[in-house]
Amino acid sequence: LNNMKYLITGSAGFIGFHMSKEILSNSNNFVLGIDNMNNYYDPKIKRHRLKLLSKYKNFKFKKIDIKNNKSLEKIFKKSNFDIIIHLAAQAGVRYSFANPKTYFDTNILGFYNLLDCIRMHNKKIKHFLFASTSSVYGDSKKFPTKENSISDCPLSFYSASKKSNEVMAYSFSNMYKIPITCMRFFTVYGPYGRPDMAIYKFTNLIKSNKPIKLHNSGNHSRDFTYIDDTIKGIKVLVKHIPKGNIPFNIFNVASGNSIKLKDIVLYLQKNLNTKIKSKLITIQKGDVLKTHADISLLNKIKKNKKVIGIEEGIKKFLDWHNKYYDN
Repeated sequence: LNNMKYLITGSAGFIGFHMSKEILSNSNNFVLGIDNMNNYYDPKIKRHRLKLLSKYKNFKFKKIDIKNNKSLEKIFKKSNFDIIIHLAAQAGVRYSFANPKTYFDTNILGFYNLLDCIRMHNKKIKHFLFASTSSVYGDSKKFPTKENSISDCPLSFYSASKKSNEVMAYSFSNMYKIPITCMRFFTVYGPYGRPDMAIYKFTNLIKSNKPIKLHNSGNHSRDFTYIDDTIKGIKVLVKHIPKGNIPFNIFNVASGNSIKLKDIVLYLQKNLNTKIKSKLITIQKGDVLKTHADISLLNKIKKNKKVIGIEEGIKKFLDWHNKYYDN
């Protein structure tokens, strides 16, 4: 959708940065990016992402925490957005065990503030899209998981906070007829990624000659999704505006392939041409054993169904990693 005014929350984050860049590549679009620039992981990479976005004349950034309703209201009173892509969240399953309140503040209160600002000040919005997670499926035993698979048994407060977003959004869509799409992301990786995620974290450890800790002896499986495929999925969904009495949709956005962590280690070993030291340890609380998405719903509306395979994706990521850290 061109000639549009976008609000992207979490624009200094991994997916937010790539999405903003994609939208700004069409110079007729305007993007207001907001982010609280927290230090959940090293903010240096966030600042770098913002620096790249600031080169676009149609990009404006404001440091705002969505849990602060007053600052959020200010921008809504000034602007009517055509499309809002909500990607700001407190991420991380394990961190939610020690810091559940952070997840309530950002993911639940912050999400409510955003919905309420749309209801009050942005009634003519064309589409509101937000990030949910594969974690809502809990420890599913039936694969691949479809959008209508059971998602009521979250194993962590992180996934509970995301499931609550889905329920809140559905009710607002019903009550105020706001067109809303929920996007369930599956283990996104790639350039300018999150350093706390497996592929990035393993690469850093390998290059520092430190051992990798493999929970569950590396037998976890994840539907690793390369960032370009995630962005393609979001782009398709932006145009696919929900209709009907309750204009609300849910889509899995994934590669549709599940890979074991121990195989990821082998791919990294092959590409980095080094012997990897690994410690096999037991499963961690809150970890699901496997994620594997059914992406047939998204594929129905996607022209290009091809996705980047894990070997190609890891190569692309390592190319970026080498340039980013070795320069």
